[in-house]
Amino acid sequence: MIERYLFSIEMKKIKCLFLMLLISTAFIHSQDQESKSVQIGVRAGLNISNLYTNGATGSDIIPGYNAGFFARVSLNDFIGFQPELSLTTKGAIITYNNLFANGTANFNLTYLEIPLLCVMNVTPLVNFQLGPYIGYLLDSSVKNKANIRLFDFERDMNMNNFNRIDVGLVAGVGLDVDNITMGLRYNLGLTKVGKSQSYLGTNYTIPDSKNAVISFYLSVSFI
Repeated sequence: MIERYLFSIEMKKIKCLFLMLLISTAFIHSQDQESKSVQIGVRAGLNISNLYTNGATGSDIIPGYNAGFFARVSLNDFIGFQPELSLTTKGAIITYNNLFANGTANFNLTYLEIPLLCVMNVTPLVNFQLGPYIGYLLDSSVKNKANIRLFDFERDMNMNNFNRIDVGLVAGVGLDVDNITMGLRYNLGLTKVGKSQSYLGTNYTIPDSKNAVISFYLSVSFI
């Protein structure tokens, strides 16, 4: 019950934040229609994600997706502001080998994410994007293959084992052709994916990792 209540509060915060961003975008646009332009559209693409990890012998990338909406406010010919709302998947296959067990764990995480980007137009066709993002964990799935079943990831790990909030930085480049943008981005997480846990007086974090994602995307503006 408490977890559901906290989830409801966090979702309301995210919705309010994006609503404020859209309102501020509309306000800026209405203040100076001649010198500023607004684009609103949809975007989708492919993710290649990994977890840069402490305490693991290695990690392998997994494929995923990103999809959502964006609004771009052009302040002038050179610079603009672009808030987004996206559904994005992250994770990795982590290999571990310690005194207790060895094997691999496949982490699949789904986030609702809000990037707040500064868009710099280097040429009429090429732009660079840079800014922070905040994400909220919507779903998690863990599959484990180990030499012994000392700890059953699939049974014992749930949403309570992960930090719901993910914060990080976004850097990317885009190619604008009319109302279509093709681009490449790198998302670097700054917060740990796993929560700190305690077992028999010993503290541990699974996964002791942060998100790292390369994204290829295509966006289309319809306004």
